[in-house]
Amino acid sequence: MSEVTLTLKEPIAIPVEADVIRPDVFLEKSRQEIEALPLYHGNRQRKLGELFEVQGERSDQIRIKGDLSRVKKIGYGMTRGRIIIEGDVGMHLGALMQGGEIIVEGNVSDWLGAEMKGGLIWVKGNAGNFVGAGYWGSKRGMNRGVIIIEGNAGNEVGAHMRRGLIVILGNAGDFVGANMRAGTVIAFGKVGEGPGIGMRRGTIVLFQDGEGVASSPQLLPTFHYDCTYNPTFLRVYLRSLRRYGIRVKEEYITGKYRRFNGDIAELGKGEILIYER
Repeated sequence: MSEVTLTLKEPIAIPVEADVIRPDVFLEKSRQEIEALPLYHGNRQRKLGELFEVQGERSDQIRIKGDLSRVKKIGYGMTRGRIIIEGDVGMHLGALMQGGEIIVEGNVSDWLGAEMKGGLIWVKGNAGNFVGAGYWGSKRGMNRGVIIIEGNAGNEVGAHMRRGLIVILGNAGDFVGANMRAGTVIAFGKVGEGPGIGMRRGTIVLFQDGEGVASSPQLLPTFHYDCTYNPTFLRVYLRSLRRYGIRVKEEYITGKYRRFNGDIAELGKGEILIYER
């Protein structure tokens, strides 16, 4: 089955909502039917073929070329297939996603994988705020699936997270894992203020890797030291990352971690694991 290739015809100044760009929609459609799909360009409805050159048909493999930094909701709610984005992309990428893969070769804006329920999102650049988070007013964030970010991420990564795995190879902003209920966030670089604020359950793993990074992040006083040990489950997680081609240092697998319980202002059954250097 050949892939469908979308090439942006010209730079976009006004945001575009493109939730129809997902494998579930393209799978049974001819090229002409794909070109006729509706997009919202600002407050105007336009056909996909007016903004993108379309090649291929009837495939659940989609490749998109061009600067998509103002194109939103690609892969929204997708359940299967693969999307490869050759460039930067806008907000809500893979939001409510249930299955399949999204590979981004550039940077992503806010709300990446918001409230996703399955699948894999791999970003080779940086990501904005609210990765895998719940939308404002919602108490349910990411609830299964895997998000891997090779670069840095913004604030409130994994906010209201329920299940799943988020891996950040670079740095992350403030309030990582805010109001987490379950799931795992692994950050290899430095993190900002208040990791785990309001968390009830779940795991946040911090390595504080990189030059000029303090050996320990500043935790809230509502997190209490428990013990120093080598978690069995973390060895399994870190080895599984190697299957994705991520280089995980052997000392991270065999080393010890300081465990802090919290947030005791909430249920207090969450944990922050900090690598012991």
